Amino acid sequence: MSDGIPDRAGDPADAAARATALRERQRPLKTAYKEDPSSALTTSTATASVDQRALTATIPTVSGEVVAGLHPATGGDGTQACSGDIILQALVACAGVTLASVATAMSVELRSATVTATGTWDARGTLGVDRDAPVGLTAIALLFDLDTDAEEEKVERLLALTERYCVIARTLADPPEVVVRRA
Repeated sequence: MSDGIPDRAGDPADAAARATALRERQRPLKTAYKEDPSSALTTSTATASVDQRALTATIPTVSGEVVAGLHPATGGDGTQACSGDIILQALVACAGVTLASVATAMSVELRSATVTATGTWDARGTLGVDRDAPVGLTAIALLFDLDTDAEEEKVERLLALTERYCVIARTLADPPEVVVRRA
């Protein structure tokens, strides 16, 4: 059992127990948010320490530090994380956790599941080679590879709900205003 949710994967009888455990864990949160909507507003923060000499930015995370650097397409040597890759990793992480949560709530048993994101960007824009070339990801594809016995209609609903409730997917699909200012 992890966080109150039984973990006997593959046991169809256990799917309902896992769904119930998840609902019980989330019930007090949902109740509180309905009673006081402002309590649901959550602020997330990330801070990077910049090393100009190394051309890197180091981001502390709960899993350790991530050192981001230039992508090989922009002069990096490939030994540091690329910010474009990090955003795709955030997308697949969020989509994966959302998929697992929604599948649990729907009592859909996933024998295995992988989520892959592919993004396209034009290095000319980032390097200032062509002022008309876009800067940033211009296309993102999200692929779900699922091994399940669930009916196709239920899988389609699972994917639709995953897309709807994935914070990173929704943020990318409907981007917020980004304000840049000096501290």
